[in-house]
Amino acid sequence: MAFVIGACAVGMVGCESGDEPSIPSGSESTSGPAARAIQNIRLEPARALAGVDDDFEVQNVVVDLDGSEHVHLNRRYQGLRVIGGDFIVHGHVDGSFRNVTQTMTRNIEIDFSKNIGADAAIAVGESAQQAELSDKAPTAELVVHARGERPVLAYEVLVEGTQADGTPSELHVIVDAEFGHVIEQWDGIETTAAAGTGKGYFVGSVGLTLDLVSGKYNLRDPSRGSTYTTNMAQKTAGNGTVFSSTTSNFGTGALTDMPSLGVDAQYGTGMTWDYFQTVHGRNGIANDGKGAFNRVNYGRKYLNAFWSDSCFCMTYGNGDGVTYAPFDSLDVAGHEMTHGVTSRTAKLVYSGESGGLNEATSDIMGAMVEYYTNNPNDAPDYLIGEKLYLSNPTNSKALRFMHEPFKDAKSPNCYSSTLGSLDVHYSSGVANHFYYLLAEGNAPAGGPVSPTCNGSSLTGIGRDKAAKIWYRALTVKFTSSTNYAGARAGTIAAANDLFGAGSPESNAVAAAWSAVSVN
Repeated sequence: MAFVIGACAVGMVGCESGDEPSIPSGSESTSGPAARAIQNIRLEPARALAGVDDDFEVQNVVVDLDGSEHVHLNRRYQGLRVIGGDFIVHGHVDGSFRNVTQTMTRNIEIDFSKNIGADAAIAVGESAQQAELSDKAPTAELVVHARGERPVLAYEVLVEGTQADGTPSELHVIVDAEFGHVIEQWDGIETTAAAGTGKGYFVGSVGLTLDLVSGKYNLRDPSRGSTYTTNMAQKTAGNGTVFSSTTSNFGTGALTDMPSLGVDAQYGTGMTWDYFQTVHGRNGIANDGKGAFNRVNYGRKYLNAFWSDSCFCMTYGNGDGVTYAPFDSLDVAGHEMTHGVTSRTAKLVYSGESGGLNEATSDIMGAMVEYYTNNPNDAPDYLIGEKLYLSNPTNSKALRFMHEPFKDAKSPNCYSSTLGSLDVHYSSGVANHFYYLLAEGNAPAGGPVSPTCNGSSLTGIGRDKAAKIWYRALTVKFTSSTNYAGARAGTIAAANDLFGAGSPESNAVAAAWSAVSVN
């Protein structure tokens, strides 16, 4: 659904040169939160840095019980997508206009005469792709890049390939259209998700919801958007084969039993679905009731897992059988599915500080899925991926340690101005650290001590409140380019919405950010 403001957009039906802009007709176009948001922006365009060449598309709408409306809009400039130009209009059902949340700081002014062309941009994009190139030809889309100091004309070049470890790559390279240099880049592959029973390697004996087709039971759950799980049989192409059986029982729990790995993935997906629906009122990853699917036993000794928007699926490597187990433990499943939630809400770009917040969001919700599930075979904690190690009796190993990120020797405990230059899996540490301090405090009873960066002592507000604050910030406060300063502001605003301005919860959010040096 697109709306024009101040001028006619190319290709807009019913809008000819000289006409006043209008909201398109339709059941959701002439009334409702989106229409009110657009009307408010038409009346006060400066508040959203909106110009006569801008038009907008609705990305997401959230309406609170008190009538507050939060409309997330994507921006186009003279028909071009504006990367980093999205913003959230906050209003009310009574039509009042409260404020705007955005990361763009300057109006768009573009000189179209200086343009290296798509072919030259593709050549730059191909040189940036370190993976083995696929047979699919790269593409280049002319866009406006507004994640920097000022908006510039650019090309978004998509170059697909396969990395050395078998991970597919969907590299997005932003090339300056005037000077031909790479502005930034990120990969679209985001790494580390009838009554029956199953026995998984990680989760043990669990109940499953299956479907029965032509006398066969399948690892497909009609009650959760028809989420299903396939066996890739160590291949890296295609989508594999859905696990099926003539009985309603799957898996033996053995490490080398493929149906057992299917049970782990299917169960993790179901628990993540339930967590988001029960705790946050979200009906599936895209909030449309449709389930994603899992691919297990991917590649040969592939030591990773990833979410892909293009297949709307989670993919799990099968480990090496020596050091690492398969990569479909419960928290990893929650982590990967949350990448999908982020891609359908804030769309945090997988680069710089926004990329770190993207990864942290998945770690945070992955941990919360563990606590929600409370499976005795995978005791909940703030460690990410500790179950992936075949020998780890004291949980001294993990992919990430939320209470003390630097235990991995790569993820900083405290914020610094260079954080955005790190790999997003390491720059996530500061937000993970913040979340642990907010939820648990720095010295919780029965939990690990968490060092603060300013020497402060904090008491946690509890996981339930902390999770609801982060989810609200993700869905109505964060934009695609939110950085750590924006995350502080967004989570404080979310706490104010949920618990009141100046509430103990809001003050605790501010204190926890200060404790990780985000002031």
